[in-house]
Amino acid sequence: QPVESGGRLVQAGDSLTLSCVVSGRGFGSYDMGWFRQAPGREREFVAAMHWNGGTKYVDSVKGRFTISRDNANNTVYPRMTGLKPGVPAVYFCAADHGTTRVAEPSDRADEYDCWGKGNQVTVSP
Repeated sequence: QPVESGGRLVQAGDSLTLSCVVSGRGFGSYDMGWFRQAPGREREFVAAMHWNGGTKYVDSVKGRFTISRDNANNTVYPRMTGLKPGVPAVYFCAADHGTTRVAEPSDRADEYDCWGKGNQVTVSP
């Protein structure tokens, strides 16, 4: 199961890197995704990385967020810069164990079969 960490209170414009560690073997063959959810809102896609390195981002974070992975340590990182103030959101890490995608990861939550419990990020004005 993925385990997220790194969430905290930051100020607008700050940078923050979350991390997600996935236990077990086979991490190098998983697509990994990040989603976020604010209270009362739908869970939304943020970023994802295909097992072969291909990435995908939601338009609102392009140019500000970068996702990377360390297969030796079963870890995936979203580096978030230029954070904007708003409603606190819980960031979830998810693994797609059985991806059949060739190069680009999915941005659909229902294609990820293993989820972490989430980590809250709050951006103050």
